[in-house]
Amino acid sequence: MLLLTRDDVTVLLSLPDCIAAVERVLGQHAQGSLPLEPGVLGAHVPNGGFHVKTAALSGPPGYFAAKVNANFPQNPVVAGLPTIQGIIALFETDTGRPLALLDSIEITALRTAAATAVAARYLARAEAATLTIVGCGSQGRSHVRALSYVRPITRVFALDLDPARAHRFAKDLEAELGISVIPTAGLAAAVAASDICVTCTPARTPIFPAALLHPGLFLAAVGADSPEKQELEPAVLQQSRVVVDLLEQAATLGDLHHAIVAGLAIAADVHATLGQIIAGQRPGRTAAAEIFVFDSTGTALQDVAAAALVYERAQHTGRGVRVAMAR
Repeated sequence: MLLLTRDDVTVLLSLPDCIAAVERVLGQHAQGSLPLEPGVLGAHVPNGGFHVKTAALSGPPGYFAAKVNANFPQNPVVAGLPTIQGIIALFETDTGRPLALLDSIEITALRTAAATAVAARYLARAEAATLTIVGCGSQGRSHVRALSYVRPITRVFALDLDPARAHRFAKDLEAELGISVIPTAGLAAAVAASDICVTCTPARTPIFPAALLHPGLFLAAVGADSPEKQELEPAVLQQSRVVVDLLEQAATLGDLHHAIVAGLAIAADVHATLGQIIAGQRPGRTAAAEIFVFDSTGTALQDVAAAALVYERAQHTGRGVRVAMAR
């Protein structure tokens, strides 16, 4: 079995390739060509929580992945550790043979941003050039990079509860991407000037009010991955076309869940899953003035697609450490 570190993943998995892999697997899921439905299990402890997500790819070769992620929002401040830590276990589906253990931090950041980039490809206006990022952590950085591959991003507004972090974010990404990145505390003004907005925070009360919606906006909410988290005011979903990664999952732990609880939406109101749009079963953007919300709860479909790609490239390049689990 291979052990693959975060450095290995960084070398082996590029954002464009991750975007392509995520788009492919979501389309396959909509077409019913995968061997099982993705699963999720959550567990909570006083300072954070854990989730286990599972999914499989059809073969040959067939792959099954189980990701165990810990999410502890106070880690960077109180422990000097990342908010998200975890591992992905990758198996062969024909025999159940364990193939690899991969660090999940980089894969989680890349595949989440990749899903938003795929959504933007179908749901954001083609000329979208101005982006607002709310939350300047690793997810925010990955989202600026990923969205720059699918839309002509030239200006980014960066917001964070920690102004110093927003300034570091702006300085680093300006140097890396050669675009204008502006730290700001004014969400309303930033969104009013933006074509795309991404919220990637651990918020438990809404940070994006419906009053900020405007014609043509594409809004991706990626922070709500448990029933306790919420980034969008429920009326945001009521007043927009909603696209989700997985309908049942979004209805139980995404921002859609909170709109349903508030009585402002039902699952049947959802315009489509992203996979249905990719597969041509439902339309994406058809008019410039449409407002779209992508409720991204994160799915193991993305994890297994990314992990399988990393594993296959490790096999070809010789990266990773081989260990024998049974002796």
